Amino acid sequence: MNSIMIVDDTAFTRHVLRSIFETLGLHVVAEAASGEEAVRNYCLYKPSLVTMDITMPGMNGLTASRKIMELDKDAKIIICSAVSRHDTVIKAIQAGARDFIAKPLQLERIEWAVQKVLGTGVDVRRRDRHVKQIAEVLV
Repeated sequence: MNSIMIVDDTAFTRHVLRSIFETLGLHVVAEAASGEEAVRNYCLYKPSLVTMDITMPGMNGLTASRKIMELDKDAKIIICSAVSRHDTVIKAIQAGARDFIAKPLQLERIEWAVQKVLGTGVDVRRRDRHVKQIAEVLV
């Protein structure tokens, strides 16, 4: 089973992403609120995929992504950020991100990115049963 680590300094965003991933049938093994915590947790849990915010206190998401890529050149990172200027997206890709999702988060965009990066499908029936629940969390 694919495992996910969510990195965002906002507890609400971590909660929303966890709900989305669980709806898609994915297992969240770790969360982190800073870049430093993300690097430590990556070493402990070796998740299949990391979602990473950019703007966080201490080590930012771009630096954390580079450090994770130094530890594991095959790491799969998706940047999820409200900062979506062209130069920021380029910096994210240069840091090792496989995709970039602009906030506000959208279920379909997250699902597409996860499928692309992990090379897997998701349980569509399970997703459809829970779309209403996710919509309620996002509102």
